[in-house]
Amino acid sequence: MAQGKNKVKAKLPANAKHKTTKTNKQNSAFQKRKNAPAKQKLKDKQKIQLAITKSVNQKNEEEMKSRALSHQTNLSVAQKAVAKHHDKKGAQSSSKANEMQTDS
Repeated sequence: MAQGKNKVKAKLPANAKHKTTKTNKQNSAFQKRKNAPAKQKLKDKQKIQLAITKSVNQKNEEEMKSRALSHQTNLSVAQKAVAKHHDKKGAQSSSKANEMQTDS
């Protein structure tokens, strides 16, 4: 024998809203295309937004470059001497390479 109550289907309350059925689209005066072309105003708006984005990014990049170059650290006397030594050494090796190319 069954124990407990029988299962009863749940009923919606009386004040609950019901889904409306879709009207027949063929009978309507105007039909929407599923693949409608893009609107010209929307295209123009997107072009303007893209131009603004590019210009803002370019200005930000220029500003960041200028900030990076303006905050370069000053080298100490020893570091300057080492850099100068390496510059001379590099110049000598490149001049020797140029002489060898002209000789051959």
